[in-house]
Amino acid sequence: MTTVLLTGFEPFDGQPVNASWAAVREVAAAWPGPVDAQDPAATATPDATPAPTPDAGRDATPDAATLIVRRLPVSFARAPQRLAELLAEHHPDLVICVGEAGGRGRVSVERVAINVQDARIPDEDGEQPVDVPVVAGGPAAHFSSLPVKAALLAAREAGVPAEVSNTAGTFVCNAIAYALADQLTRMPGARGGFVHVPRLPEQVAGGAPALDAARSARGITAVLAAALRHREDLVFAAGTES
Repeated sequence: MTTVLLTGFEPFDGQPVNASWAAVREVAAAWPGPVDAQDPAATATPDATPAPTPDAGRDATPDAATLIVRRLPVSFARAPQRLAELLAEHHPDLVICVGEAGGRGRVSVERVAINVQDARIPDEDGEQPVDVPVVAGGPAAHFSSLPVKAALLAAREAGVPAEVSNTAGTFVCNAIAYALADQLTRMPGARGGFVHVPRLPEQVAGGAPALDAARSARGITAVLAAALRHREDLVFAAGTES
């Protein structure tokens, strides 16, 4: 059986909630296959109805995949270490890490992660690295091994605003995206990448971009289905001018 590892983040910077974890819990609660979740509230029930993904996932088989759900700390040191432990423990076939992106209004499928940590604010351990590599001696960047265009199309067909993003920032989200891609180079056959979701409506004010957890979860589910369905990516224009 295919094993999928899906991660979100703990709250940070004084927030009571992290939109990534809220969305990941929704995905897990509606997952049609087996779920291994540390949080009982994120475990699917026998009555759970899968989040709808019209057309996008019609040939995918999430019901035949075991979903492992875990939460990562917002820590430059501890998050990559915890991710490495999870990869070693579960040997997943597919990994999607999800983070929260303030200021964005779309589910963002990240195309690339860069080998730099440049923190605007301290992480939850009080660390604030500036111009420090994620992996010393590593390449300048790693591209996602997700089918990013297929994932984009799937999310849009599921009715979720989505985009391909060419920057995951320089905070812990980018560090995890880079660390994941780096570790996957030593896991033949495994694939993975990073997805950003907008903040929740209750986290923002003044008309700032936001998306509710249910719609973000629908987008993540569509991305998962597309990744299970497509080994090779689709080819169509989804770039930006800036």
